[in-house]
Amino acid sequence: MNTENRKLELLKEFSPQLLKTSKLSMAWMIFLVLAVLLSVYALILQIIKGHVITGMRDNVVWGIYIVNFIFFMGLSYAGALISGTMHLFKTPWRGPILRIGELITIIALSIGPLYILLCIGRLDRLHFLFLYPRIQSPITWDVIAITTDLFGCLIYLWLSFIRDFALMRDAAKGLKLPEWRVKLYTFLALGYYNTPSQQKRIKNVTNIMSAMIIAIAIIVYSVLAWIFSVTLQPGWHSTIFGPYFVIAAVFSGAGAMIIIMRVFRRVYHLEKYITKRHFVGVGIIMMVLAMFFAYFTFSEYLTKWYGSKKLDDDLINVLFTRYFWEFILANYFGTLLPIIVLGIPKFRTINSITIAAAIAVAALWMNRYLIVVPTLETPYMPIQDTRPEYIFYGATWIEYVLTFGGIAFFCLLFTVASKLIPIIPISEVVDAEQEEASRFKHIRELADKDDVKSSLYED
Repeated sequence: MNTENRKLELLKEFSPQLLKTSKLSMAWMIFLVLAVLLSVYALILQIIKGHVITGMRDNVVWGIYIVNFIFFMGLSYAGALISGTMHLFKTPWRGPILRIGELITIIALSIGPLYILLCIGRLDRLHFLFLYPRIQSPITWDVIAITTDLFGCLIYLWLSFIRDFALMRDAAKGLKLPEWRVKLYTFLALGYYNTPSQQKRIKNVTNIMSAMIIAIAIIVYSVLAWIFSVTLQPGWHSTIFGPYFVIAAVFSGAGAMIIIMRVFRRVYHLEKYITKRHFVGVGIIMMVLAMFFAYFTFSEYLTKWYGSKKLDDDLINVLFTRYFWEFILANYFGTLLPIIVLGIPKFRTINSITIAAAIAVAALWMNRYLIVVPTLETPYMPIQDTRPEYIFYGATWIEYVLTFGGIAFFCLLFTVASKLIPIIPISEVVDAEQEEASRFKHIRELADKDDVKSSLYED
């Protein structure tokens, strides 16, 4: 079967995902829309009444909004790193899961910066960041880095989608697509007709962008880490925060990818394409990153504890008293469980890998919380004789609703994307199949040559 026929065959197989919406799927999308609308209501209340209805006060000026910002940005960079690396090094099993990583990148990158806006009391002055930036400020670095990353990721995402857009456009009559879809795919394909010259150009440009996106992701998340580490706050002023944040980001991204793989595999019956091999492959990546993350965490807290500086001791005491169970979840369960599940072959089932990934993602969100909040609750100059709520942080329902709204918006965008384009990248799957067939043919040729040499030697 030639390449084009194989693509059309896959497209017909995945067309129910695009054209049919079950009652359960419709109920799921309605639920997500309602959750997003509830978060909009909470946002309006916060704008009208101010930050007094949140848990942020004089000491803890940042709360779970910043935690969510760091977490979503980490997911986006992880998606870019994983998908870019798989594409660049032509990982044989990359095809079915590459699009999930690409969608994680752009959707998380669209949501993460919104949480920064929730921390700003005067949104009417937001444009000053762009009109009067101070290059000495790490916040300016972050604005430049996020803008650059968003622009680069959009280009990379479009390049990875364009062949499937063209395929959907050309197969519109056979699939009986609505007119608005045909116009959308025609516009997004931008004149791509799979000619040899276009194939060569798109391949070369995508390879260049995949390499660039890896470098951009590492640099941008390092910049985000430096916003913390260039301060003198105990718990933040650390030289390893750059690599520590990057490792944590890819760790959480690998976990999120496994969860999303499991969901789409179950909902769209993709057992034939998203197999145990993919779960084990991404799981091994998660296990290795868990080891690195555990090492960085141990090094960070060991040096602070052994140094016995008063402010560091105060922070560690807070972590081991007020946040003891959160600390255990973030730094023990979240790292040891993936290592145990993936390190012992008989534990490597799809369900166990998914459970380990879910616990790892929750633990890494908690890890971000422990980076932000306990440090702010341990200031240089403690406030005396004031109410506990002004010293210690406790998120209000407004913050929880807006947090859940971000998660719901993430899920909603993923669901809508899966209705516009196959969640299995058809062109990538066919490319991977051709590469594997070519590799197998080459191995057979070498084996045949060895057989000939062996028979000649025996003669």
